[in-house]
Amino acid sequence: MLKATQNKGFSLTFENGLTISVQFGTMNYCERKNNFSPYKSEMSNGQDVIESENAEIAIWDKDNNWFDFGSDTVKGYCSTNEIAEWIEKISKADSDFISKLIDLQNESELNGLENQSNEQ
Repeated sequence: MLKATQNKGFSLTFENGLTISVQFGTMNYCERKNNFSPYKSEMSNGQDVIESENAEIAIWDKDNNWFDFGSDTVKGYCSTNEIAEWIEKISKADSDFISKLIDLQNESELNGLENQSNEQ
């Protein structure tokens, strides 16, 4: 499935149930971030084409579990090559890709807590 977002981005949902969002408008983590006017939207400014050298991405699964890039569920200022690499990874991943990563992250956090309590 393909979706367009207010003339500032798009999302792709693959057969495996994973979705990647690519956004490059004002208020997104990209070179256009600060091109914001509270009086004009991207759609109403008369521009047919919005351009940006980079974009933010977000990834989630069919159960609305979001991929964590380490510090946030959004990764900003991605180049077109990096976006293409993520699209390829997500399109070929298992449907439970994000759930596995969440489980690994939770297990890692638990191990970290156990190590802290053993040190005391």
